[in-house]
Amino acid sequence: MQDKINIIQDYLNEARIRCTYNAAAKAIGIKPAELKKLLGDRTPASSWFVNTGAGEPVGYADSEKHPELYRTKRIITSAEVLTRNLEL
Repeated sequence: MQDKINIIQDYLNEARIRCTYNAAAKAIGIKPAELKKLLGDRTPASSWFVNTGAGEPVGYADSEKHPELYRTKRIITSAEVLTRNLEL
């Protein structure tokens, strides 16, 4: 499980694109709340996971967000798109 989360997180960091908790959780077969727990501490690397409504990482201070978080308005909102990009 953690391996898949790390693969997704590495991809988001490389691509510099946000992804909703829902899409990532669905792609690996868990609930969004479980994904949030498994991400652990709030770090810039995990700030690419965002909520669906505002496109923001939940509970992150500005200092915990990746400096390029808003580089693009694009957000991956579909588990299908995410799995296709990653070939999970």
